[in-house]
Amino acid sequence: MPSAVKPPQTLYDKVFEDHIVEEKQDGTILLYIDRHLVHEVTSPQAFEGLRNAGRTVRRPDCTLATVDHNIPTASRKNLTTTEKFIEETDSRLQCMTLEDNVKAFDLTYFGLDDKRQGIVHIIGPEQGFTLPGTTVVCGDSHTSTHGAFGALAFGIGTSEVEHVLATQTIITQRSKNMKVQVDGELGPGVGSKDIILHVIGKIGTAGGTGAVIEFCGSAIRGLSMEARMSICNMSIEGGARAGMIAPDQTTIDYLKGKPLAPKVDSPEWKKACNYWLGLKSDEGAKYDIEVLIDAKDIAPTVSWGTSPQDVIPITGIVPGPDDFQDEVKKQACERALKYMGLSAGTPMQEIPLDKIFIGSCTNARIEDLRSAANIVKGKKVASNIKRAMIVPGSGLVKKQAEAEGLDTIFSDAGFEWREAGCSMCLGMNPDILSPGERCASTSNRNFEGRQGAGGRTHLMSPAMAAAAAIVGNLADVRKLAPQAPAQAKGSPKIEVDAHVEPPSSDEEFDKLMDQPSSGPQHTASNTSSTGGGSAGMPKFETLRGYAAPMDIANIDTDAIIPKQFLKTIKRSGLGSALFHAWRYEAGSDKEDASFVLNKEPYRDAKILVCTGPNFGCGSSREHAPWALLDFGIKCIIAPSFGDIFFNNTFKNGMLPLRITNEATLKRIGEEAKAGREIEVDLPNQTIRSADGTELAKFEVEEFRKHCLVHGLDDIGLTMANVGKIEKHEQKRTAVWPWLDGSGYLKRHGKGPVKIEAKPVPKTNRGEEITEPLEW
Repeated sequence: MPSAVKPPQTLYDKVFEDHIVEEKQDGTILLYIDRHLVHEVTSPQAFEGLRNAGRTVRRPDCTLATVDHNIPTASRKNLTTTEKFIEETDSRLQCMTLEDNVKAFDLTYFGLDDKRQGIVHIIGPEQGFTLPGTTVVCGDSHTSTHGAFGALAFGIGTSEVEHVLATQTIITQRSKNMKVQVDGELGPGVGSKDIILHVIGKIGTAGGTGAVIEFCGSAIRGLSMEARMSICNMSIEGGARAGMIAPDQTTIDYLKGKPLAPKVDSPEWKKACNYWLGLKSDEGAKYDIEVLIDAKDIAPTVSWGTSPQDVIPITGIVPGPDDFQDEVKKQACERALKYMGLSAGTPMQEIPLDKIFIGSCTNARIEDLRSAANIVKGKKVASNIKRAMIVPGSGLVKKQAEAEGLDTIFSDAGFEWREAGCSMCLGMNPDILSPGERCASTSNRNFEGRQGAGGRTHLMSPAMAAAAAIVGNLADVRKLAPQAPAQAKGSPKIEVDAHVEPPSSDEEFDKLMDQPSSGPQHTASNTSSTGGGSAGMPKFETLRGYAAPMDIANIDTDAIIPKQFLKTIKRSGLGSALFHAWRYEAGSDKEDASFVLNKEPYRDAKILVCTGPNFGCGSSREHAPWALLDFGIKCIIAPSFGDIFFNNTFKNGMLPLRITNEATLKRIGEEAKAGREIEVDLPNQTIRSADGTELAKFEVEEFRKHCLVHGLDDIGLTMANVGKIEKHEQKRTAVWPWLDGSGYLKRHGKGPVKIEAKPVPKTNRGEEITEPLEW
């Protein structure tokens, strides 16, 4: 019998299939992870979990760590140690904890005194750690950035960070396929940030929920790699699990000479390029969702509200509630206008600003800085601008910009020239907005309080932010630079020069150590173990309690727990921070009596009923379910959820229930509003009222139900199948040798030599080891 012909596959299908370790009948898949990026905010609890269970990191060669979220971006001229440099206690503790962990688990680390330090989603590509066709994860939602290389890259929660560290795999399911095709010529002043803001405005923040978006079309193919990264970075703001762009010659030119990519003159490079160029969707491949956009319809775009979908052309006016048909959107508009301090009908170009921020994992690459400098050159920041900041995405971007004189252009204009870090994007560091301040920002989110409690954020491109700095209001960049070209392919040579500083040439920071001549560098203890589990989770069977009603759409993770409460190395004690900006009056600890969780009987709620869609959208922070759980809430009922939040709740023994039938959800909500208890029966998949009346049936994936009902630990279950992981790794080494070899190891002389980051200080800390749990 002839073998069956495969149906046409999408780019996502191909990459996903190449990484399947095991697939269960219910669709649950064990997926192998090629690249794991780690930072200080979402990793402490994961490493603590490894210690407590006596586990090691399975693949140190596939793991790269840095500090970025918490760190100050002030000058490092007087830097001696992290402990002395970071003044804020909680931030210092998180950064020092990461230093302890990378030392204890023997991981490559770019610390504050390493020129390669920077934002994780910028250093991965510039080092060649990110490669086409790989799976890439990080405890950060904007991991989708790496999809610009044709990688399947997505954010994960802290429990999943621990799972990847221990097993180099993740438990997941297939996503839907979504295509966003942008064809035609981009107009003057229009770049990749305008494209993605326009797309999100068109599809909404839940438009890509459950899907991986493939961006394609002539306008996308005409973009540089840095511009493509900006687009994929914000695919998560459209609700998608990830964004991807098929590799092409532009991709290959970018990767040439990158320190951790295969050497260009090696057989591995030729084999890799052939594989990479084959990673494209087949003719006739089917998509679940298709969106077609004409590039001529995209103008320089700016946000007006508190969601990335709240965008209009800079030539537009602030919309009002009457501009929306849907009642939920009307209410969201009212809330956004109140928070933003705007009136419907105000021309966008008449909105004055207080601060300017050019940076973040979306727009802090060398091309972004060049774009802004082109607008700023020879001009001065407007007198009403209190502060204008340029924050490079990495030490190497900063060095390149200084070599080109961009720092002088910015400084002469009145901008602050900072060190690499996340900075004001999320305000977890000293770079924040004060209440009521308005900022033109090149970051990715404009949620309430995102850049500082009470701060107001307008999203835009680097060129648009630069124009706003000069004018003092939101401004149309085309008026300052009428002939400004659209973002197009940069010179491959310039891109390589901008990013590559061969580690072997930096003697102060790079130490080369001999390693075995071939094969992955993971430990025997992990390859032979069949268990090593923690004690598991509490069983979830039947939950009865008060259900707090919330009639709000798009409740994001920044609202569930503001970023100032993320500076912890523990999972517990976050209940008091839950919905902090809503539970307490601004600037005080006084409760807002109108908020539902401050009312009886909802102070003791065990269930949350949200009638608005897209609960838990935004960040990958697992602190959101930790805060809910610490408050006492173990079940959330809503019509839809942000994908990462949905996964994170299960990892913490919680049950998120999708109730899509409007009448059924209303019936449950009425019980909640009446202050009556409801019962969630997981074994029978039923929701009942206090008197036993059935309110709804619900669906839940069989594997997740099994784990909840029996209180099973994912890592222990996965390590019971270690033989299948080893088999996949053998195939990986044979078929994609650059992932074990020069994908991470740089060849010198006879064999591969591991690139070591600057050593971190040894620490004395106790380690609690528990007996492994056999499955």
